[in-house]
Amino acid sequence: MKSKATQSQGLLLFQLSYTQLFALGTLKVRELVPYSPLSVIPHSHPTILGAATIRGTTIPVVDMAAAIGYRPMSDEELKDSYIIITDCQRMVIGFLVRSIDKIIECNWRDIESPPNNLGKNAFLTGVTRIEDKLVQLLDVELLLSKVFPASPETTRAILTDVQREQLKPLQILLVDDSMVARKQLSDALDSINIPYQVTADGQHALAIMERAEKNGHAIDILVSDIEMPGLDGYELAFEVKNNPAIADAYIILHTSLSSEISVSQAHQVGANEALTKFDAHELIEAMLRGASKVKAIANI
Repeated sequence: MKSKATQSQGLLLFQLSYTQLFALGTLKVRELVPYSPLSVIPHSHPTILGAATIRGTTIPVVDMAAAIGYRPMSDEELKDSYIIITDCQRMVIGFLVRSIDKIIECNWRDIESPPNNLGKNAFLTGVTRIEDKLVQLLDVELLLSKVFPASPETTRAILTDVQREQLKPLQILLVDDSMVARKQLSDALDSINIPYQVTADGQHALAIMERAEKNGHAIDILVSDIEMPGLDGYELAFEVKNNPAIADAYIILHTSLSSEISVSQAHQVGANEALTKFDAHELIEAMLRGASKVKAIANI
């Protein structure tokens, strides 16, 4: 089954070392530009090399290799390096990489979750093989959380007692392949004492929803990432809406991609909303809208 969203999601392959290929989903990438001298940003994170001015916009540039624990870029390497301009998590950021390999089409079903033995600080959300080479898909949420720590104002939500009671009885499922994103989602609900289930895998999420419905506790609100190995968020939403037994779930796609890209495609696959990561207030407001719809369906 192909996603009903008219997306064209490939992989940008690049190198942070001379032996390992890394990748980002192309929907996160705005453009690629050769390295040019940067302006110093005082008191910035050690991996921020400075700021580039691209078409009148000042963009911080991060040494991606250094940010994930590889050897930092040397002055001699800069002349051959590239800056990947990304748009994710409400920020336009440049990532300096040693070289660009190519952009390829990709079946995201072929991307596997990373091995569990990599540990919690591995900056990966998936692995695959391209032309017999191992390619590691980077966890941008984890990287950005290290370089640009989230403000408490965006990670904590405040509810009235009435609003809390609207959400508490509901069956809520959170799905995200990023460890950091799962923790953000979990922390936001834990802080307001709202119960939930959580998984890192779209296919597993679908199984949870089907099993919950059979047990008489159908999932009321599904919050899912879009870019995930295996069954992505668009396909998960489509599968849910295509199954009458679980189709009443209120679906919130929660993504680091820009909202302009996500919203129209979210509606095409049957999702109710698309939110840009991460703002706990926006997420809870969306869940409350879901609660109202669940109540309306129950009263029909």
